[in-house]
Formats: sequence, C-alpha cells, structure tokens
Amino acid sequence: MPEASILIIDDEKNILATLRQAFELEGFSVGVAGSGEIGLEKLESEHFDIVFLDLVLPVMDGIATLKKIQEVKPHQPVVMMSGHASISQAVESIRFGAIDFLEKPLSPEKAIITVRNILKIASLDEGNRNLRQEISDHYKIIGESKAIKLLLDKVDKAAPSRGRALITGESGTGKELIARRIHLKSDRAFKPFVKVNCAAVPSELIESELFGHKKGSFTGAIADRAGKFKKSDGGTLFLDEVGDMKLEMQAKLLRVLQEGEFEPVGSETTVKVDVRVIAATNKNLEEEIRKGSFRNDLYYRLNVIPIHVPPLRERMEDIPLMAEHFVRSFCEENNKKIKRFEMDAMLLLKKQQWPGNVRQLRNLCEQIVILLPNDVASIEGSWLAAMLADDTSADSDETGKLSDGQGLKDLADEAEKKIILHYLKKNNWNMSATASELKLERSHLYKKCRLLGIDH
Repeated sequence: MPEASILIIDDEKNILATLRQAFELEGFSVGVAGSGEIGLEKLESEHFDIVFLDLVLPVMDGIATLKKIQEVKPHQPVVMMSGHASISQAVESIRFGAIDFLEKPLSPEKAIITVRNILKIASLDEGNRNLRQEISDHYKIIGESKAIKLLLDKVDKAAPSRGRALITGESGTGKELIARRIHLKSDRAFKPFVKVNCAAVPSELIESELFGHKKGSFTGAIADRAGKFKKSDGGTLFLDEVGDMKLEMQAKLLRVLQEGEFEPVGSETTVKVDVRVIAATNKNLEEEIRKGSFRNDLYYRLNVIPIHVPPLRERMEDIPLMAEHFVRSFCEENNKKIKRFEMDAMLLLKKQQWPGNVRQLRNLCEQIVILLPNDVASIEGSWLAAMLADDTSADSDETGKLSDGQGLKDLADEAEKKIILHYLKKNNWNMSATASELKLERSHLYKKCRLLGIDH
C-alpha cells in the first residue's frame, strides 16, 4: 500500500514526468492532470492526500482552481508552484488556502521534503482531532429535552466567539461541563483549560492562586510560582463559584479583565496574558450586588454571554438517558456486566425531586453498579427504593446510626460525614449555605469533604 497519494496539476509535461518519477520512487501513488478542469474532475472521483498545483494554467488558472478545490474539499492540502510568480501572488495563494508555495524550477528533493512535512503535520492534526473527540466524549452532556437542546444551542453559538460567559444554576447541574464544552468548541481547544474554585481557596491565598507570586513575597513563598492566569494563557480560565470571591479580590480581577495584565504578588513586573474567562456561580449575583457583596462593574464584565443551566427537575425526560449512560460508564469502569433498568425503576427515578441534581443521579448510578446484587434495577426486592430513601432523606437522624467495632476516630469521621451530608442535602448541595449553617469557612468545608470522601 502506497505511503500517500499525490495529484500534480501542471500543463508542462516535463514537470509532470519529473515529479511523478521522483514521488513514485519514494513509494507515493501519483495522479497527473494537464489542466485545472481535469484536476478538479480527478479530485471529485479519487482521494489525494496532497495536490501540487501550478499557478499558470490555460483557461482556469491556478488561483481559480485553488478556490474551486477549497469549495469542494476545504481541508485539502495544496502546494502552489510557479516559475515567475510575484510575492503578491504567493501571498494570495496562501490567503486562499494553499499550504505552501514553491518556485520553479522545482527540485525533486525539495518537493519530497515538502510532502514529508505536510504528511507529518496531517498526522499530528489527525491525532489532535482524535484526542479532542475523546475529551469531548468524556465531558459529553446527556439529554434530548427541549431545555437541554436550547441550552446546548446557545452554548455552541457562544463557543467560537471570544466573549466571556457567566454560567448560573444550582449546585450539581453541570456548570463545569458547560464551561468545558465552550472551551472544546472554541479555537482555544488545544490550549489549557484551567479551573479555580473561588470558594475552596482561602481568601488570603486567592491572589497568589490567580496571579502567582515571587519567592519571599510572603511566609511560605519559598519559590517563584506561576498563577492560574499565566497557566491558562492562550486558553480558558474557569472561575467556579465566583460569587464567593471577596470584594478586594474582585477589584483586582476586574483590572485583569479590563487590561489583560497583572503583577504577581511581590513583583513589580507586569505580565500580559490572553485568557478567555468563563465564570460560574449558584448564587443570584444581582441579589449579591444589592447586598453590596458583589461588584456591579465586575458582574457586567463577566456576564457578556449569560448561560443558565436548568435543574434536573425541569428536564425529567432526560433521566432515562442519563441513568443508562452513567450506569454503562460505571459498569465499564468496574469491569462489570452492563446493568439495565426495569420500567418501574425508571418511573421511580423520574418521581424524585433530585435536590443534588445531576451529581446526585450520577452518585446513585455508581451505587447501583457497585451495590445492586443482580443485573436488573427494579423496585422488586426494595434495593433501589432503599437506595433512593437513603440518598434523598434529609429528615432522618443520620448521626444516630453508627457502626459497632470502630475506633473513636473512625466513629467521629463517620458521624461528621453524616452531619455534613445531612446539611448539604438540606441546602440543595449549596456549599456556601452549608458552610454558613455549620459555622465553617467555605475552604474548611471543602477540605472536610475531600478528607471524608464526599463528592460535592
């Protein structure tokens, strides 16, 4: 099987013969055409990896032929050739989609090197496309409801732009998935996607987290460190729970959004960055503005493209698709036979209120895969009903059911976990409200959740 196929379009027979012989000796498959019209006919009926196209041709010249090629095969690599072209013609060729421009008399060695380089780039592009598809599949948003279709339509229209987006919605609705979809469908897809949870980082460290710091700028700064803005240069910075950011930090964030530059903590050097900022919050920022805890000017800087993610209870028709998707994924992860849902089980899922939204449904599906004793989820045997009752009850005395035979630390951890889960469910998984009710710092609550294995 030949390494690649090449089409040469030129009205000079000696050029056709010379290049054909050189390419075939290298193991390439070669087609030839004496005019632009014939070349286009060959492209319509056959596949070619690369086209070598002469600029000066009878009837339809090289530029006209190039334009037609781009119309019918927009990703076709084309190398232009000419013995008496001007710089403006070379620039015009590149502008209309040519990948390279070679001067005649054409050295066969140079032509072969050009082919090798183009094939190498094409291979990398194919690898990038495959990687992008894998990443896209991993962060796939499941659903066919009207609500989710309207949401994704808006997201896909917003993604190719440079506009900032503010994603709102309850905890667990999938705001980070929306942010990643915007990134993956933008021209920044192969640049970094960097996430910062503004509620989880202690207020005294958030400036360093975002902008970096110089060695010795504060206690514990033992080396220079790049912040999230620098790490996401050229890509996307996702500011999760931006509504929990302190006012002082909001003013510094506003400056970066306005001017595209900042100074790391302890440094006088200005750093310029090109970053698309996407923010998310489960708070009502207009209410926070009225209370004086969020800046009005920052809100309008962030809220260029407003995107609201509906709660699961507003798109219940998506539950069967989502449940089957989650169960299949967890079965594959855990090397288990694919479990299926009986109709009664699916109806039971659709009757729940899902205060924890998609995150809660996903967690339940993982429990079904790990704990369900058979391959069919149904109401029979009360397994699923028991799981749902345990998962959604916010009124039960969760602190009173402790296991025997455990040490004090394990008992304390178990009790603490049940208390935190109780208040998370009570507050619809809102971390800020839960932290406030438990009289904890938000960052402390996040740390507790990580240590106790609570998926928040």
